[in-house]
Amino acid sequence: MSTAAFTHPSSYRDPSGFIFEKEGVLYRQVNKIFKEDFDSFIQSGLYEHLVEKGLLISHQVVPGNLTGSPDHYLTLLPEKIAFISYAYEWSSAMFRDAALLTLQLVKEAVSFGLILKDATPYNIQWYKGKLTFIDSLSFEKYNETEPWIAYRQFCESFLGPLLLMHYSKMPLQQLQLAYPDGIPLAIIKSLLPKRSRFSLYTYLHIHLHAGIAAKKNNAAKNKAAFSKHKLLNLVNSLESLVKQLKLPQLQSAWSEYYEEAAQRDDYLEGKRAVINNWVNQLNDIKTVVDLGANEGKFSELLAAKNIDITAVDADPLCIDNLYRKIKSSGIKKIQPLIIDLAHPSPSIGVNNEERDSFSKRCKADLTLALALIHHLAIGKNIPFEKIAGFFSKIGPMLIIEFIPRQDNKIQMMLNSKKDIYAGYNEQNFLAAFEKNFTIIERKEINTTNRILFLMKKKL
Repeated sequence: MSTAAFTHPSSYRDPSGFIFEKEGVLYRQVNKIFKEDFDSFIQSGLYEHLVEKGLLISHQVVPGNLTGSPDHYLTLLPEKIAFISYAYEWSSAMFRDAALLTLQLVKEAVSFGLILKDATPYNIQWYKGKLTFIDSLSFEKYNETEPWIAYRQFCESFLGPLLLMHYSKMPLQQLQLAYPDGIPLAIIKSLLPKRSRFSLYTYLHIHLHAGIAAKKNNAAKNKAAFSKHKLLNLVNSLESLVKQLKLPQLQSAWSEYYEEAAQRDDYLEGKRAVINNWVNQLNDIKTVVDLGANEGKFSELLAAKNIDITAVDADPLCIDNLYRKIKSSGIKKIQPLIIDLAHPSPSIGVNNEERDSFSKRCKADLTLALALIHHLAIGKNIPFEKIAGFFSKIGPMLIIEFIPRQDNKIQMMLNSKKDIYAGYNEQNFLAAFEKNFTIIERKEINTTNRILFLMKKKL
């Protein structure tokens, strides 16, 4: 293995420091230019305070200059984040909580004489069952002669998308794929309805803000005082607006799935028993990706076994409900994400390397694909071979459910589209998957004719 240090592709914008990898371990370098601010961050007690409250991941100081850079001041070893996710994969409630966390950090920092210098969702990740800030180089000394430098970034990255969701009643997080650095104020303003101007805080933070930002000569030659009192008033008004927004709660075809499924001849109980037995027989299952997780019943089953779960579904309401359940119950082992497997999050950014695709990030010891195959093969017209190929890239073990053609759910799907699926049968399904997997066990679920397969990836 090479001992060279490699700067992470997403960590090049901030002169304060950067993330780098060496011998498979991620470190953060603090540059000399940021020495004074970083020392203030530590010595003020803010770092320890945020870590104790669970708002910031902790780090260790590592001796030596691992990069050999002449700009080196310190090397930090941050706590490891198991799975990196992005705001365009979060539910509406999760996204709002990330906005509120950002505002909370501003207020916490100011009480220690510091300020949060950026307000991007990329600095927030899912850690131990909650949203947590991960960038310890985002805090600098507070200067009362300057306004909050990240105010516009917050409005474009958090407030704008939340307002658009509020007024449209639609989940629009994926707009951030089109605007990864935040939706420009002018565009947010143009998309909001005219009645939004009658909301005082919306008018101030978006409409008036956009008008001022559009003026070319709006920068004052002399800096005006921006006291701590003014700053806290600004942050409190943002917080009040974010909290009062009503997020989308659309009716979903799948949000009542478990209630309906539970009425089918002990279907859910039978499936739960088989999966529980198989997982108990497998060794060293520490991570699972639950594809098509719905509201996470089977993710909860495995989380109870102290397994880390990434639960994904294309339905925003299902994932929003799962997030709210995790938040209220304190479950720490499930990370919920909105992912459409027919159009998973792509690699984006400079050289398509800043943010990895979901397919590249999606790795686990075990993949669950329950009541999913027909949605991909019939609902999305994806061939069995392509589905099997994707699953084989995730990890070594697979539990997959095959829904036979005569199943009522498939018949309902076929009633609404042209039937071009003569090849949808168990024989062709197995022929495709056996190119990548060995079938370990086959189990019919009670009297439903639905079938569970335990498979192992071929070496």
